[in-house]
Amino acid sequence: MYEPAHGERAQEGGTASLPVSLTASPAPRRRNAGDRIFKGVTFFFALVLFSLVFLMAYEMGKGSSETFSEFGLSFLTGKVWDPVSGEFGALPFVYGTVLSSLIALLLAVPLSIGVALFLSEMAPRWLEKPLSFLVELLAAIPSIVYGLWGIFVLVPWLRTDIEPLLSKTLGVLPLFRGAPYGFGMLAAGLILTIMILPIITSISRDVMKSIPRTYREAALALGATPWETAKVVLISGRSGILGAALLGLGRAVGETMAVTMVIGNSPQISASLFDPGYSMASVLANEFAEAVSSLHVSALIEIAFLLFLITVALNGLARLIVWSVTRRFAQP
Repeated sequence: MYEPAHGERAQEGGTASLPVSLTASPAPRRRNAGDRIFKGVTFFFALVLFSLVFLMAYEMGKGSSETFSEFGLSFLTGKVWDPVSGEFGALPFVYGTVLSSLIALLLAVPLSIGVALFLSEMAPRWLEKPLSFLVELLAAIPSIVYGLWGIFVLVPWLRTDIEPLLSKTLGVLPLFRGAPYGFGMLAAGLILTIMILPIITSISRDVMKSIPRTYREAALALGATPWETAKVVLISGRSGILGAALLGLGRAVGETMAVTMVIGNSPQISASLFDPGYSMASVLANEFAEAVSSLHVSALIEIAFLLFLITVALNGLARLIVWSVTRRFAQP
């Protein structure tokens, strides 16, 4: 019969404690059939997701093989886009996409961070929720509505007021020279600014809300002013804010309808923001239904493939930067 050793006394409840050898954790049981089926099904779903991405890349690469064999890398550097004569160069579309997206990013990031900082740190509760709802509502508006607003409101305003003023005051710079058409890179950049502002603002606000309150209390205890306390919040959440900005940039690069309606749709490269331009998404929306020759279709598919690669590269860069910043910030 087992005799409890010294120290293995009956506990207060009246039950004797068991020896260590008897209280050891039992060996883990083998997974049953349901667990194996669940793991296999979830793995299959993940495999399907990755397979769709690679299948899209394969089909676009296959569809653009004719253009790549005809023009090679000169397709990316060519400046002439003439489907009638069979000349295809994608550089004006890449230039229009990059320039309009950079304009939107330069304007939207400071505004978004300011709004997010106000909502998370300074706004009273009765005002925070309505303003947050309005910001999120901007993201729910269809892009075609933004495009119509751009045609009937933004473009006339730029043509009659803003562009003449910029030309008069900053005309020495190449960016603000030219005729005030209204339609052009500036209009596309402003439309994209409004469209990506709610995305960056919402994510940045959530990032700032997730910063522990002890950070703010520690800054205030050391005598920091409200602005200095806000700087602590911004520094602590810089990785998330950077990720929000890159997500907004990804939205701007892939936007189609609103940009198509205000950018002017002219395949040219100009330093002036007043001149019309073209984006990769716009040329796909405008010309794919009208492409009759196989070379024209292949050229459009190669532009779509290029847009796909740029989007993947932006998301990968966002992940890499956020990971590196977070890792550096986590180090003591």
